[in-house]
Amino acid sequence: MNSVTPPVNPGDGRRGRWDGHREQRRAELTLAAIEAIRLHGPDVGMGAIAAHAGVSKPVLYRYFADKSELWLAVGQQAGQMVIEAMVPAVAAVREERAIVAAAIDVYLAHIESDLNLYRFVVHQPDIARHRDVVADVMDTVASGLARILGDRLRARGLDSGAALPWAYGVVGYVQAVGDWWLRQQQPISREALSEYLTTFLWGGIAGMRRAADIPGGLAATEGWARDL
Repeated sequence: MNSVTPPVNPGDGRRGRWDGHREQRRAELTLAAIEAIRLHGPDVGMGAIAAHAGVSKPVLYRYFADKSELWLAVGQQAGQMVIEAMVPAVAAVREERAIVAAAIDVYLAHIESDLNLYRFVVHQPDIARHRDVVADVMDTVASGLARILGDRLRARGLDSGAALPWAYGVVGYVQAVGDWWLRQQQPISREALSEYLTTFLWGGIAGMRRAADIPGGLAATEGWARDL
């Protein structure tokens, strides 16, 4: 029986090329929107964003149905920028407390230096949030931290079930305090705040053995903390 090759639909290739072009153009317009937000502030309108990108508003709406869709794209890109800044900073240190300190300081430095973008993503009252991009970023960071905590717990024969809620607690705590810090116009230096947060959180991380209810008492807990 002869096999029959199905006919090739030339429209499929054209559609694929168009989809690729559309995604590339969306990415370019997203970066242009970020530049406009940095320049004009978090309340910048679609008209100013289109003008900064060098396109008309109808063209901008061809790629983003409304401001909510643009907000989502900008938020996803902003979150990726935070993660990309954090990974090499954490990789550059080996002592565990320094890892915590580096991650916190990178986050605070990032939101401090990109204040308009942070406010556009986090404090945008007129956006219909069909998807919470801030929660998406927190999910990504917390998942990575949970893997680190889980590996540490398992390496010492401890239950790793607490790693994920602990990780979300750490990420949520730093995000909430960082937001307070910006809203209050940075009443203390970033360096001081980073050290305060690191000291507080490191006390919790160093107490994980005690929280796991492992026999050995305080001396064993302190010995395990020194080993971290």
